[in-house]
Amino acid sequence: MAQVQAFSLFSDFDIDLFKSGKHYRLYEKFGSHITTIDGVEGTYFAVWAPSAKAVSVIGDFNFWIEGEHQLNVRWDESGIWEGFIPNVGKGAVYKYKIQSSNNDIKTEKADPYARRCEHPPKTASVVWEDSYAWKDAKWMKKRVKNNAIDAPYSVYEIHLGSWKKNVEENRFLSYVELADDLVKYLKKMNFTHVEFMPIMEYPYDPSWGYQLTGYFAPTSRFGFPDEFKLLVDKLHQNDIGIILDWVPSHFPEDAHGLGLFDGTHLYEHPDRKKGYHPDWKSLIFNYGRNEVRSFLISNAIFWLDLYHADGLRVDAVASMLFLDYSREEGEWEPNEFGGNENLDVVSFLKELNIEVYKSFPDVQTIAEESTAFPKVSKPTFDGGLGFGMKWMMGWMHDTLEYFGKDSIYRKHHQNDITFSLAYAFTENFMLPLSHDEVVYGKKSILGRMPGDEWQRFANLRLLYGYMFTHPGTKLLFMGGEFGQYDEWDFESSLNWDLLEFEPHKNTLNYFSDLNKIYKNTPALFEKGFSNEGFEWISYEDNENSVISYIRKGYKAINDVIVVCNFTPTTLDNYKIGMPKKGKLTEIFNSDAKEYGGSGVVNSDKITIKKEAWNGKKFSASLTLPPLGIVIFKFI
Repeated sequence: MAQVQAFSLFSDFDIDLFKSGKHYRLYEKFGSHITTIDGVEGTYFAVWAPSAKAVSVIGDFNFWIEGEHQLNVRWDESGIWEGFIPNVGKGAVYKYKIQSSNNDIKTEKADPYARRCEHPPKTASVVWEDSYAWKDAKWMKKRVKNNAIDAPYSVYEIHLGSWKKNVEENRFLSYVELADDLVKYLKKMNFTHVEFMPIMEYPYDPSWGYQLTGYFAPTSRFGFPDEFKLLVDKLHQNDIGIILDWVPSHFPEDAHGLGLFDGTHLYEHPDRKKGYHPDWKSLIFNYGRNEVRSFLISNAIFWLDLYHADGLRVDAVASMLFLDYSREEGEWEPNEFGGNENLDVVSFLKELNIEVYKSFPDVQTIAEESTAFPKVSKPTFDGGLGFGMKWMMGWMHDTLEYFGKDSIYRKHHQNDITFSLAYAFTENFMLPLSHDEVVYGKKSILGRMPGDEWQRFANLRLLYGYMFTHPGTKLLFMGGEFGQYDEWDFESSLNWDLLEFEPHKNTLNYFSDLNKIYKNTPALFEKGFSNEGFEWISYEDNENSVISYIRKGYKAINDVIVVCNFTPTTLDNYKIGMPKKGKLTEIFNSDAKEYGGSGVVNSDKITIKKEAWNGKKFSASLTLPPLGIVIFKFI
């Protein structure tokens, strides 16, 4: 059997960068790489295992026998083991057998840098490469505009395994099938972006993908890596951006994963107070270790580079930032200044965002961060963490709390629906109604709405209308757009059969039109992160549970007036203040009959009178539909 030959892809400069935590393209060096040496094709393997006494590549090509292909350790104290094995090619299945200097512990590990993994429950890595020919040059050239913070940004969050299933064969849709079905659906629904819950390889389905073992491999559940590239490509060709859920916060203890990789705490922090997550029973990365930082930042860059991702939504940032997250007194230790911030994480996140935006200035990083940690979405040069956006969890909690109340009680809770504007411009906020809000007994979004069936659907339309006219970008979880009745179940398909019924079909049409009006109305997005883009008309009419406001873009001619009636009572001749003379025309109404509403609309142009109201010099009298949102434009 051919022996391991000495060979390396690492230069001395690579090693220096790796040791200092500044190598952000490690996927070009580590892992398995098909190559030809002296006319013989084979595969070069490289793995980081500094505490190893010996490292062998075991696989289907050597009957999984330890020692048959033993790698060579580098002489530079980098802890890298490497070598070229002739006649091992694409599709070969392998792992690393590592004998540790720590009590001779032996581990059998999947390759942390593998480009493809076996289909779970199998756990080995697969030698892989593809020569996919991208056809998305047009999108890549213009995405700097489509991903800008003054562009419309409406995100559809999806779990690939449960969006839609092939019922006849009781299986997931493949990447190839999704490249047809999902792309057509997103285009029809007028979303600007789609966000995939983690598609990196993971062993345990109930984790929804948030417990990763294959950081550099799209999950094999839905097909091959090049087929996932096809899905991304098709999205781009149809002007839809793709955001990937990315999980640098923790990883599972599975035997083939990163835990105790070389018999020591290599990737995880050795102190359980910093290295173990009590909520998720998982391990936490050692963010202070240079090589681990390089691994994680290289992984983020990998998906932006080789898979053309347009953004990364970074999971569980709050759990990373705080040493006392989900820990009782005595279960954590303060930082060197006596605070509860993890200073290694703060510097890591800044470094991550600096490198991402330096290499890909036309993408976005989005933090799922639920605390008041300051300047999450502010530039690092201004003392911020450098994210492009941050989830607005306070808005989500207050809004769902408000909408869950019967309309008769809403007048006592007006502050719940208006409070978000007190801090709406402290960060670049994304408004999330995500998968976390439709699981664990919380009910579906429709299921949270009060009243009879008509009122529940009217409330749902009003909720989304309010969301899309509120400052900030938008994200909703799949199923909400047609009024999914049931909570989300990762094992089942969405209830697409509901679209046979008028209320759900009408809701789907409503959402398609809502996305369209959002995308075509500059005032709703151009200044979405600036207080210059929002002005209250009135937030004080508790008795009628009505709020009204102006949304502004770069040109005053594009300004729109938004009025929300949170009760099921039609309000005729409802007067609101106006900033100028002229006329109004209704451009959107959630109560239109084609959406399942009662058809209370303002069909005629409305004259603005020189009569002071709401602290403004002019006013107009409107008809407000029950549980409805109406958008007007000046003419």
